[in-house]
Amino acid sequence: MPTPLAATRTGAGPHPVVLVHGFTQTGRCWGPLGDSLALRGEVLALDAPGHGGSGELRLDLADAAAAIAATAATAATAERADFRTRRPLLIGYSMGARMALHAVLHAPAAFSGLVLISATPGIDDDAERSERRRRDDALADHIEAVGCAQFIDEWLALPMFATLPASAAHRDERVRNSAAGLAASLRLAGTGRQAPLWNDLASIDLPVLVLTGSLDTKFDAIGRRMATAIGANAVARTVDGAGHTVHLEAPDATARALDAWIDAISG
Repeated sequence: MPTPLAATRTGAGPHPVVLVHGFTQTGRCWGPLGDSLALRGEVLALDAPGHGGSGELRLDLADAAAAIAATAATAATAERADFRTRRPLLIGYSMGARMALHAVLHAPAAFSGLVLISATPGIDDDAERSERRRRDDALADHIEAVGCAQFIDEWLALPMFATLPASAAHRDERVRNSAAGLAASLRLAGTGRQAPLWNDLASIDLPVLVLTGSLDTKFDAIGRRMATAIGANAVARTVDGAGHTVHLEAPDATARALDAWIDAISG
């Protein structure tokens, strides 16, 4: 039985949700979107392997997928659990979206739907993937050399996060992570370590929402390609004026897109 991940529980209602955050974050980094989702149903915000309360866990993507499914199953046995009567919606952002995609492929019956925010199913070019793996490993070495706090400042200064306000970056929560945990996450579950899942997307038989920001042109293009590969049960939505961290930069617009999609798939 996979070890369940650390999690924070909030909310109650008919639409349970499991959240998986991005690299360097924790389950406490969902901001106003997490609060909005908690008004609709019980929210289980996970700490991914190597992060937060799961900081000591060393799991690759396959094992992380199994741990996500196991944690959702464990939630269904808890005393206060809307998970008992309705399968949860699984939402992942960036690294968490890659883990969520693996979890749905690993245990499709465990979830009612999938939301992928700023996601990729992997790098399909062998040489490019090998180079990304080399850079991930070098970055892991760098994290261990400079420490978590300095690395977080360097990470948030990247162009990818140029449109993320400091007030929404959750820096204080990010620096609670350890350098060892973040480095292990990169080495085991970084994009360079991920076998591409493009050929597996058409097998997903769940409603899927692929959400991106219009300013994040690379991931917006990947998202549209991904939705097409999944097929008729997938919908791609772009939030205008937002970048990679679309749910933190534009939480209200993200919540509206999610609410409309959840209402549509709920009948």
